[in-house]
Amino acid sequence: QVQLVESGGGLVQPGGSLRLSCAASGSRFSIPTMAWYRQAPGEERELVATITGVTITNYAASVEGRFTISRDNARNMVYLQMNSLKPDDTATYYCKAIVILATTLRQYDYWGQGTQVTVST
Repeated sequence: QVQLVESGGGLVQPGGSLRLSCAASGSRFSIPTMAWYRQAPGEERELVATITGVTITNYAASVEGRFTISRDNARNMVYLQMNSLKPDDTATYYCKAIVILATTLRQYDYWGQGTQVTVST
């Protein structure tokens, strides 16, 4: 079973930056796709960004141009660089690994416990 641990959250002022990290372990094979989600109080969890391989990325419209997702496959790490942060970015951020087993073609999703990001004056 894949284990994910997020880190890097904290309290920042509007316009500031943070870099979130997600460490994956326990995977026998490389993980093709990883993603970042976030969930604000009273809100549904929403997709922030995905990365497939090294270069194929997708972003939510609300973070496009401000956030950058990247990964180090050799170390099973994924990152989310967050710039120009806004109060609306305040949420708990979660890392997700999407694994499809070649033998059965079954998809398994694994989640971290989240890291809190608060953007406030």
